[in-house]
Amino acid sequence: MTGFFEEVKRRKVYRVAVAYVIAAGGIIQLASAAFPAWELPNWSLRLVIVLLLIGFPIALILAWAFDVTSQGIKTTPAIVTAGSHRRRNVIMLVATGVIISAAAGFFLLPRAAARKIDKSIAVLPFENLSDDKENAYFADGIQDDVLTNLSKIGDLKVISRTAARRKICARSAKLSASPPSWKEAFAVPAIAFGSMCN
Repeated sequence: MTGFFEEVKRRKVYRVAVAYVIAAGGIIQLASAAFPAWELPNWSLRLVIVLLLIGFPIALILAWAFDVTSQGIKTTPAIVTAGSHRRRNVIMLVATGVIISAAAGFFLLPRAAARKIDKSIAVLPFENLSDDKENAYFADGIQDDVLTNLSKIGDLKVISRTAARRKICARSAKLSASPPSWKEAFAVPAIAFGSMCN
């Protein structure tokens, strides 16, 4: 067993492992901040995490096999000594990488799933049912006021007015007037809509 740790140290696998963990943590932090801003689906963050977890054992294997030198990337020279267990060492390296990735995935993936935004709402334009078409501006004002007040709630994600109008214009021919179909279109659990008349 001591031969394994000596070989890992000689091949600088520790350095690659630490660098990979730091880089992967930074990538996950950036992705968790940027993906919601870009309105990417929730599964995209989980995909990034899974790919990083799969890449960890691969990075360990590459660190074991290759050295980065001033002359470029070269194969790490194998030192043959009595009692060296090359095959056992490689198997232990892969097993260690898989175990660490699985443990990290156990802690990271539930948190990524927990980031799913269940507290979100879309405010649809209010329908003007009055005979006076001048009230259309008033209906827009009500929608803006509702959006402004809802956006003051810290834990609530409010779909913007322009995003709501864009979705409505793009999909209104395919959607029925029922709220469940609008909830699916906006991918939110709540929809605020209404009408006004004289």
